[in-house]
Amino acid sequence: MAFLLLWHMDKRSLYYRLNPELRYLTRRLYFLPTDFVDKLTGKRDSLTPPKGKIFVGHGDFKRQGNQFVEQLKTYGGLKAEHRVLDIGCGIGRVAVPLTQFLNEHGSYEGFDVVKSGIKWCQQKISKNYPNFNFQHIDLRNDLYNLKTKDEAKSFVFPYMDNEFDLVFLFSVFSHMMPEDVDNYLNQIQRVLKPGGTCLATFFIINNQSRALMENKNGLKFNYNKGDYALLDEKVKEANVAYNERYLKNIINKNDLKIENIHFGFWSGRNKSDCVDFQDIVISTLTS
Repeated sequence: MAFLLLWHMDKRSLYYRLNPELRYLTRRLYFLPTDFVDKLTGKRDSLTPPKGKIFVGHGDFKRQGNQFVEQLKTYGGLKAEHRVLDIGCGIGRVAVPLTQFLNEHGSYEGFDVVKSGIKWCQQKISKNYPNFNFQHIDLRNDLYNLKTKDEAKSFVFPYMDNEFDLVFLFSVFSHMMPEDVDNYLNQIQRVLKPGGTCLATFFIINNQSRALMENKNGLKFNYNKGDYALLDEKVKEANVAYNERYLKNIINKNDLKIENIHFGFWSGRNKSDCVDFQDIVISTLTS
């Protein structure tokens, strides 16, 4: 019976039932033949990680990274001389194309809870681009790291006040609980320069996305918790969606002003009308 239940679970649910270490191992084993061939043939360049080591995102690593940089330029006002902070930098998906955009006056800081991704970035990126710095931050997360009890809700960013022109988070707040998001927004407003910008992606629930979830084939956040909803109740931080009114309130509470929201196609919106899969929120420091 247990086997039959597992057999009928969708792939996403089955994947979430594994602990983080088994998820990483499963991916490494699945892509091992492809990664071996790519290495043997020289198809993969030195700034592209093996597919088995990529633990965030789907699709082409380089193409996605380039798309995100274009979004930072178009919607975040990114300039070549900026000092930027990449929260949840993963295994360098955005950092890699930024090495070709930021000039000698610009600089990059990134941190992530997954140590293997940071190690790869330090070895492959920082070694050749000294203005790119990566730090491993050991914080607990249902999806990525269960080895520590340290929580994001009390984490203080290891940076000075008013240090960054641009802070960005791609698919980070979509894996965090409300207290964690609130603390990170507080830290973001602290480290941003006056007039600085934050570009962050979310799953935002409002009347339109709620109606689309009921009638379309997008993601369905069926576990309503009031101010937020979950895709999977057993792995809470696998995917978290936030009520639009609540999200606006906590952003404003932390001295950030929402300049624009570009809704994504995750809930079933017309893909051609959207910038990306997730909803993009652009905020600026108000004080």
